[in-house]
Amino acid sequence: MLADSESTVVINGDKHLAGRLCSVIAKMLLNGNRVILVNAEKILMSGSRANILKENELRLEITSRVHPKHGPFHPRRPDTYMEKMVRGMLPYKKPKGNAAKKLLRVYISVPEKYQKSEHKTIDTALARKSLSYYTTIGELCSSMGWRKVE
Repeated sequence: MLADSESTVVINGDKHLAGRLCSVIAKMLLNGNRVILVNAEKILMSGSRANILKENELRLEITSRVHPKHGPFHPRRPDTYMEKMVRGMLPYKKPKGNAAKKLLRVYISVPEKYQKSEHKTIDTALARKSLSYYTTIGELCSSMGWRKVE
């Protein structure tokens, strides 16, 4: 795969819609670009807040009938939540998709390493309405038990 800094894209997730952003990131990964996603907790989900929280609450109840420790395991942190969303848009069970998945790094807030680098925004994934119409991934994950450590 490509390893030079020219093929590395740093994307700031602030004010981006989750599904649209993940589909663009998945395409970049399949093309061989290394993608770093920062501010994962500020990514938005559209729909009513109550409905989103209820759907996730129902998803958390899905466990193994034989032994709940055997999975499935549900992500509760914003970075792992976004990684799993992108993974769902990749053919991760095939070698091509597995290699693409390894090129993705997702961070909560902006690490020092990437503060001075140029952050890209995806115009097609930006929120068009007022931010009050959306729920952030951080709010969603905090309702599932995640607490941001500062």
